[in-house]
Amino acid sequence: MRSIGEMAQDSGLSVSALRFYDGAGVLAPAWVDPVSGYCWYGPEQLEEAQLLARLRRAGMPLADIRLVLAGWSSADTDLVRKLLQAHLCRLELGLSDARIEFSAVRAILERRENPMALLHTDAVRMAVSAPELAAALDAVRFAASTDPELPMLGGVLFDIEGESLQVVATDRYRMAVAHAATAGHGGSRVQVTVPIPLADAMRALLNGEEPLQLAVDGARMTLETGDRQAAGQCLDHDFPDYRRLVRLPAGRRSLVDVPAFREALETGPVRASEVRKQDCVPCDLSVLKVATDGSVTVCEDGDDDPNNVAVNREFLLHALAAGARDQLILEFGAPTAPLAIRRSDTENTFSMLMPVSLDN
Repeated sequence: MRSIGEMAQDSGLSVSALRFYDGAGVLAPAWVDPVSGYCWYGPEQLEEAQLLARLRRAGMPLADIRLVLAGWSSADTDLVRKLLQAHLCRLELGLSDARIEFSAVRAILERRENPMALLHTDAVRMAVSAPELAAALDAVRFAASTDPELPMLGGVLFDIEGESLQVVATDRYRMAVAHAATAGHGGSRVQVTVPIPLADAMRALLNGEEPLQLAVDGARMTLETGDRQAAGQCLDHDFPDYRRLVRLPAGRRSLVDVPAFREALETGPVRASEVRKQDCVPCDLSVLKVATDGSVTVCEDGDDDPNNVAVNREFLLHALAAGARDQLILEFGAPTAPLAIRRSDTENTFSMLMPVSLDN
């Protein structure tokens, strides 16, 4: 027999929670001392209490938990499985509804925060270098979102202002920005978000040196090179104001040899015991440390220096590949600030990764 204090310690439920579940008729003690009123639990009740704790953490209603425990004690596995599946379906439906509502709220917020984005009514036509535009698309493509609940991020932003074209993609956890020079527009700012399939079709045309024309007519984007063309409708969503998101305070800069650093990431330790979920997808973490000489190393398990920065290893490898240089600059701010990956030859092409907290 376990006392109520021992049961609390072994099950993960507090003493007050055990008393509450007793009163609710969910988990009654095996014996109550008639004189002192003290509660005692049988050996078989520990597993039930641990199950109860897990189900409550999963948000299952008490009425369903009572049925699960009844089925558990009678070995009615079919009942238990059906109740678990029904609750999981409710959670998934609730999460889907919440995502839709949050997506709508974010869209409203972005329209309020970015009121100056032009309505795409005036035709714009400009010349762009094929190698420059190809390099810009290659530098940002990896950061585009594939989340159907965030349609405003499911493309590449073409931000045209004067003779400058900024190409931007983000999935919230990472952002990439690249620059390409243009000629022939020189007018006011125009922004369009090109859906990923159209952006990929445009990139497929950019394999030569021949001049090309980029045109925006209303919400339609057209790329012409020689006798070939890629065209389609742009997304009917406002892209977030990325200029506000990239204003980072200066941090510690480290020049890294990309092939060697990539090998260190691919073969180095990951926090396998502390796998986190980003956007409901499990990810391995690489924890980075900047030494006093500016070198960057991948930390071993047990290095809990609060200045270390943990990032999604796969995302960092993608950013290094998109940087397309043998040497890149990693810029570290606070452990909770984005990690910037920059080229040494330009400040206009870079990417950022959000760090991942190591706190349980």
